[in-house]
Amino acid sequence: MRLQTISEARWIIAILACVAIASWFVSAWLALLFVALIFGTILFFRDPDRDVPADPNAIVAAADGTVTEISEIEESPFLKTKTRRIGIFLSIFDVHTNRAPIDGRVIYRQHREGSCLDARRLDCSEKNEAMTWAFENPRVTIVVRQLTGAIARRIVAWAEVGDDLKKGDRFGMIRFGSRTEVYLPLTATVLVKVGDHVSAGSTIIARWPDV
Repeated sequence: MRLQTISEARWIIAILACVAIASWFVSAWLALLFVALIFGTILFFRDPDRDVPADPNAIVAAADGTVTEISEIEESPFLKTKTRRIGIFLSIFDVHTNRAPIDGRVIYRQHREGSCLDARRLDCSEKNEAMTWAFENPRVTIVVRQLTGAIARRIVAWAEVGDDLKKGDRFGMIRFGSRTEVYLPLTATVLVKVGDHVSAGSTIIARWPDV
């Protein structure tokens, strides 16, 4: 268990532990329910290591989850150009750590206040609370957007503007069900389809042309 990730759950686990101890004097079964919730919380905050593809042309998923959208859309906040957006929905059963899709420097990080609509709705991209990131290397700039959902209410940022990250490095997480979007140049070849389940840092979602 990675300490930086599990520390995000410290208050949740502490509260559940206190309630479990108190409920023991009322009902052992009730106490066991809260113990089960503690184990469920630890499971949610798991953060396994991943095998990152060595292929320099590979772009990896920024999040675990199911691909729910692949579309061409204007990325207005930063790139201000038409891109191909891959939307990934994270259920409560997915790992919620986000990882850099390419080698690159963090050149932009911007938080946006907003709603907490169901992350499966396409309009959540414009309406929900979000954190937008841009990763840049000499070849390309890619934008990743973390979005809250109906259950997820906290976006956690671990990286800072100016940090140099390797492909697959962790840069943050979203607590509980949510959505992560990757905005790619139209020249990239998408290798996933709607309905595919991807793993952050290891599943290749797109590829640059050979140079």
